[in-house]
Amino acid sequence: MVKDLLSIVIPAYNEEENIEPTLAEIITVMNAKSIPHEIVVVNDNSKDKTPDVVRKMQDTHKQIKLVNRTPPGGFGRAIRTGLENFSGEYVVIVMADLSDDPEDIAKYYYKLKEGYDCVFGSRFQKESKVIDYPKVKLYINRIVNKMIQLLFWTEHNDLTNAFKGYRYDVVQTILPLRAAHFNITIEMSLSTLIRQYKIALVPIHWYGRKWGQSNLKLRAMGRRYLATLIKIWFERILILDDLLAEKSVVKPEDEK
Repeated sequence: MVKDLLSIVIPAYNEEENIEPTLAEIITVMNAKSIPHEIVVVNDNSKDKTPDVVRKMQDTHKQIKLVNRTPPGGFGRAIRTGLENFSGEYVVIVMADLSDDPEDIAKYYYKLKEGYDCVFGSRFQKESKVIDYPKVKLYINRIVNKMIQLLFWTEHNDLTNAFKGYRYDVVQTILPLRAAHFNITIEMSLSTLIRQYKIALVPIHWYGRKWGQSNLKLRAMGRRYLATLIKIWFERILILDDLLAEKSVVKPEDEK
């Protein structure tokens, strides 16, 4: 674990049109703010030229690391792979389609540096900005997040969003993760929430993708989200004492 280093994990599946501008904007902002960083791009069995684009950018940006996955694919599996290959004291999960604002990545970093264990961004705070969110997905998002809020008695209202930040030792505590698809978003956020970590709530900006289509299939995800919710809800009710005991003994690796 490298002290003060920010690791940015980006799962990518068929993002050849989006990945270069996404990486370029992130690097520009991180360099402008002098934030030490690495970017771990996880190529999740793309069928297009996504890995070729990333390799080309590596020629001039040595902080980019490319990890190629083998089948089976899945958004959750890609994030799990990224979490096995980052080196920073802090890690942020970022989408490959320009939907997450690099300025918000910097906000996450500063909050983690303040001493927070996690940073949960919300697209639904007074200061947030959301552009081109598909209406049907927006309605479903608000219903699902309200249900999760009630189940877990939390102020956090955007728990299904992957764009969150964590300290290295927090990630080690919640491993191993099991979700293979987009349900990993709530597996990570709720696993840290029930362990009573110190979480900062930050309003963020979100933009609809410019090229391609989202890989999130709402109908297929329903059963997976439900399975993850049930699992973590029962962990909170039945074995929270065990989880908190393990949390207290997890220590970061020696700093480099």
